[in-house]
Amino acid sequence: ACSIPPSRMTSCTENEYMETVIIIGGGASGLIAALTAAEDKSRRVIVLERQQRIGRKLLATGNGRCNLTNTGASPENYHGENPAFAVPALEKFPPEKALEYFHSLGLVTVEEYGGRVYPLSNSANSVLDVLRFALEQSGVEVKSATSAREIYSDDTGWAVVTDGETLHCDKLIVACGGAAGAKLGGVSDGYDLLKPLGHKRTGLYPSLVQLITEPEYPRSLKGVRADCRLRLFSSGEALAESRGELQFTDNGVSGPAAFDVSRAASTGGKGLSIEADFFANYSAEDVTAMLRQRREKLPELAASDILAGMLHNRLGKMLVKYTALDANVPIKTLTDRQLAALVKSCKGFRLKLLGTEGFDNAQVTAGGIRTGGFNPETLESWFMPGLFVCGELLDIDGDCGGYNLQWAWASGRLAGRLGL
Repeated sequence: ACSIPPSRMTSCTENEYMETVIIIGGGASGLIAALTAAEDKSRRVIVLERQQRIGRKLLATGNGRCNLTNTGASPENYHGENPAFAVPALEKFPPEKALEYFHSLGLVTVEEYGGRVYPLSNSANSVLDVLRFALEQSGVEVKSATSAREIYSDDTGWAVVTDGETLHCDKLIVACGGAAGAKLGGVSDGYDLLKPLGHKRTGLYPSLVQLITEPEYPRSLKGVRADCRLRLFSSGEALAESRGELQFTDNGVSGPAAFDVSRAASTGGKGLSIEADFFANYSAEDVTAMLRQRREKLPELAASDILAGMLHNRLGKMLVKYTALDANVPIKTLTDRQLAALVKSCKGFRLKLLGTEGFDNAQVTAGGIRTGGFNPETLESWFMPGLFVCGELLDIDGDCGGYNLQWAWASGRLAGRLGL
């Protein structure tokens, strides 16, 4: 007779049974971990997902377009107490291999500015669809609306306690994701599951999230987008810098430029401000020359329109107001000193930072389970054999632009190899 528990067995002989692997979490890292584990046909692979459907958070990435990787991803794009921990996973499954993998699943992609890669369909559903089809083809079992309440090791391997039953497996991968995006499924489950096993976490902060500023100017510019260089300051000291699109909201700023400095904003403490340079490709002298030329050629033009054709009309008018110039006078009356003040505003528009939108609206969690408890070459726990952790749950997070999904794919792929 075979003594292997039925939940871990499909067929059994005296010396053979089917190894069972359970993945907790049906997000990006969990799904690719499951597909990787299932490449060994001698395994039974089960995915537990607390929501009704897998991949819900994936559908919201890239404003619904799914920026699935960045061709320029390198270790410098990642953060945490020990960013070097991410290197082995990223080297084993770099962006080119990730793209080869998705192309093999039938996904067609396109590369855009800054190395950002999207599905040609411009729909995140395409990415989830090819993953879902592959799961079905691989025989992976998906148990949706199933929350893991407790995990522990026993004499048969690992036990996962859900609301309805206790499942047993030989190896366990925890890929619950982080606390960001609560409306889309962000939870603290993974931290709670791992804590009793001795795996501690760092502080948690929202990242890739909108910034809240003094509202006077952003409110009047709501919806306006502008390319700029954005710098984050703390009491006059520069903490972070980014370059890209900035979008004004009714209470602050959003867009890639804001997202890139949001991690530093979340962790930077008090006395913060941001400064935008809307003429990042031009020196102050260049901008001054353009304004003087306009003053010479269009002397009767109202000062409110002096930046028309250079910046978005509403942004240009706001900068005139910000500089405390009389918007109604003809520009021929503006002195060189006033033009210099306007140039300073254009290249150094500063807003006091009040905070961020928080975890509910954040795309990524900065911080997580401390990486010191895991082997970076396998993502297996140093002191709990057979336990693997991947994705956002770990204390690794990336910049805006496809880097976080690249980490999800790379770490999920590594964890799914189960130390082999």
